[in-house]
Amino acid sequence: MNLISILGTIIFSFVLTIVFTPLFINYAHKKKAGQMIREEGPKWHEKKSGTPTMGGLVFDLVIVVIALLGGLVLHEFNSTLLILAFILALYGFLGFFDDSIKLLKKQNEGLKAWQKLLGQIIGGVIFLLVFHYEGLEFSLTIFGFEINAVWFYSLFVLIWLIGFSNAVNLTDGIDGLVAGQSIIAFGAYAIVAYLQAQYDVLLFCLAVIGALCGFFLFNRKPAKIFMGDMGSLALGGALAAVSILLNHELSLLFIGLIFVVETASVILQVISFKTTGKRIFKMSPLHHHFELSGWSEWRIDWTFWFVGVIMAVVTLWFIL
Repeated sequence: MNLISILGTIIFSFVLTIVFTPLFINYAHKKKAGQMIREEGPKWHEKKSGTPTMGGLVFDLVIVVIALLGGLVLHEFNSTLLILAFILALYGFLGFFDDSIKLLKKQNEGLKAWQKLLGQIIGGVIFLLVFHYEGLEFSLTIFGFEINAVWFYSLFVLIWLIGFSNAVNLTDGIDGLVAGQSIIAFGAYAIVAYLQAQYDVLLFCLAVIGALCGFFLFNRKPAKIFMGDMGSLALGGALAAVSILLNHELSLLFIGLIFVVETASVILQVISFKTTGKRIFKMSPLHHHFELSGWSEWRIDWTFWFVGVIMAVVTLWFIL
């Protein structure tokens, strides 16, 4: 891909998102499809109740359309591009049902955990089938040791897709945080894809970056729309899939460190409270701890993004 193709993909994705997002916001207001804020969250978040959600519907569709059309135009239309679009769409579809149930029941609880998990597993299995069809190796290198067991790698892929899908979902708690952090992560993998000449993966990453840049204009504080589970679940699953297809799976632990730490804060909080009756953090995920410590949402965003950029740069330095 040349510079024109790269910029063109980002620009088309960006423009489509900034055109259709306001239309979706207006539609959501007319239908009164606003976010229900969880009661256990920070009290000042209550004023966000009623803000349109499911914004992921717009950028998910834009990403799929731009990625697939770009694949046709640039002769990069293949099973790799299709499976990335599929994971984004399927996990986004799960989020759609989750968000829809919340809106219909006017509560902050959607799909049951087992229903969401089942859908994520099905997506992971289909991903593995395509992975096998492409003739890619079922092997994982950990600290210089290569593990070539099919069962082990298959289990790892399922855990990776499900884990990071949920991790990004947990991180989506304040305005603009996930959109900005995802742009950083997909940007890092776009560089890896370009240097590996995996232009199909690069095309997908560029479509995501453009769409999220457009969505961020409406999602930054004060957010006019939230991405909802439809956006966060899809982004997390797609990010994990990209790291796998680039054969740099474990790099996501560092490029996506913010997602990892946010998830770890929830796990540690639950374990601590159930075993000792005490909480480690004022509230989890971690961004709420900083909110209750007096940090503004913008300060949290910029701090987390700064850490994300530093980790992305350092990780790229080591793996390239």
